[in-house]
Amino acid sequence: MMAVVEAPAKNMRGGMERNPKIVPTGRGISLILAMVLAATAGGSLAPGPGRYAPVNGRPFSFEQSAEDTAALLKYLHVDRADFFGYSNGGNIALLMGIRHPDMVCKLIVESPMFKRDGLVPGFWDSMQHATLQSMPGELRDAYLKVAPHPEALPAFHDKCRDRMLEFKDWRPEDIQSIGAPTLVMIGDADIIRPEHAVEMFRLLPHGQLAVLPGTDHMTIVKRAGWQVSMIEAFLDAPMPATR
Repeated sequence: MMAVVEAPAKNMRGGMERNPKIVPTGRGISLILAMVLAATAGGSLAPGPGRYAPVNGRPFSFEQSAEDTAALLKYLHVDRADFFGYSNGGNIALLMGIRHPDMVCKLIVESPMFKRDGLVPGFWDSMQHATLQSMPGELRDAYLKVAPHPEALPAFHDKCRDRMLEFKDWRPEDIQSIGAPTLVMIGDADIIRPEHAVEMFRLLPHGQLAVLPGTDHMTIVKRAGWQVSMIEAFLDAPMPATR
């Protein structure tokens, strides 16, 4: 998959993982919605789309996933890439812009957050009581369909839940430090509050914002027909002049 500056687009999957949706664009690239591929420094594939066994005993964190992603790209000799991230994958993509700016060309982040109060009221209370039984059936079935070790689903679920519960706010300065052009996309009925997306957009030095109408956190990945033209225009635009 190729994007601008001949850098392959790196795509980040969302929180509880789901089957990727291929979005063909007119530019000869495909964006795989809701996907993350991340390799650990030791070579094992870490939290991903269910196709790889999680590293035993290793907790999930956004920071570790960003470091895994950077390690994988270095292993593949990819110097720079465009990143697309959905939900938790959007958080990881933002961290690539913060922690590894030299590896990032452009960012597309769908339903990301950088502060706990950026999510709708009641989200954190519900996350405190999240169980495997309350996991959306669509996500559970998608995991079991491709997982080499389906018996690992309970541990996977709990690690995803704990990653969210242990999340600590990032500083506004962290978002301001992202020099890469960044397109923020959310739904108007998303779990990410529109006010939070606007705050992020205002902090980004080269930010753009798209709010999709009549769209929640689950249906946003089905809005490919709306998103492709915006994504193509964003990727095709010239890079901002460096200071």
